[in-house]
Amino acid sequence: MMEMGSLRLQQSQEFELNADSMEAFVSLFGLNDQNIALIEQECNVHISLHDNKLIISGEEDQIACAHEAIYILQKLIARHDPIDRTRIRYILSMIREGNTEQVFDFLEKVIAVTHRGKQITCKTIGQQQYVDAIRNHTLTFAIGPAGTGKTYLAMAMAVMALKNKEAERIILTRPAVEAGEKLGFLPGDLAQKVDPYLRPLYDAMYDFMGPDSYTRLTERGIIEVAPLAYMRGRTLSDAFIIMDEAQNTTSEQMKMFLTRIGFHSRVVVTGDVTQTDLPFGKKSGLSEAIRLLRDIPDIGIIELTGRDIVRHELVQRIVEAYEASSRSAPERGVESHA
Repeated sequence: MMEMGSLRLQQSQEFELNADSMEAFVSLFGLNDQNIALIEQECNVHISLHDNKLIISGEEDQIACAHEAIYILQKLIARHDPIDRTRIRYILSMIREGNTEQVFDFLEKVIAVTHRGKQITCKTIGQQQYVDAIRNHTLTFAIGPAGTGKTYLAMAMAVMALKNKEAERIILTRPAVEAGEKLGFLPGDLAQKVDPYLRPLYDAMYDFMGPDSYTRLTERGIIEVAPLAYMRGRTLSDAFIIMDEAQNTTSEQMKMFLTRIGFHSRVVVTGDVTQTDLPFGKKSGLSEAIRLLRDIPDIGIIELTGRDIVRHELVQRIVEAYEASSRSAPERGVESHA
């Protein structure tokens, strides 16, 4: 990948960006120039490409904002990271808040590497705080909307712990709410019974290990995927344990799970308290646990928000719309059950 340095301020309040190739410009501008158009709109500048040079025109502070954003995007492009409008908006918001150094900090910390060699890094400050909490606590709760990387980052940390011999096995679990008491009557073995509920965990593990390695480790018992009900009566030691979709646990299930923690284990509990599938009026064990355990040492609680969503920008807008509706519902005299 070519170097896109050589930025300098002109008397005309323009920056020129010299490049050896057009490849990086293609990634930087995006499909139909949508990336550059967004930077122009957000920073109130004009950006053009002439004779292999990128020229930014506007007021001095506005140019500085666009300059910093483009410089950070260059770093991502050099690492073959995908660039989209959601990421650009987040970077611009960090620049406006004076958090540019924090952005560089988490961009350069590799958490894990997939079986295809792709480096996994945090994409937001919230995600970096989440990863740090996992490293520094025996038990970490992560709550937040869909698309914030709760499960994927926990899986990345679990795989690295296994590779670094910090854990002897990985245990993945989810409450199979819809199956309820009928789970035992479904056809097939345990994995086949709960496959629809645990499929997102399989997908993430395949990404990091590849299907063949995952299958071998599963057959040896080093990786275990099981519904929450099968945790009862066990002591989980020397393991990295992830419980996903924890908002669908009852108080009794959550207490049962948390008291399974054995020596030399690390536990991550993830969920979205606004999307419970429990029967109406049933209290979420996740919400209760966060309330009861918030002040206990060695327990980390991370609350991710819409700003940490790393999926399509439409997902972020959908989440924001629902959050706004939830906040305004009591004011309209509508009872909220989120």
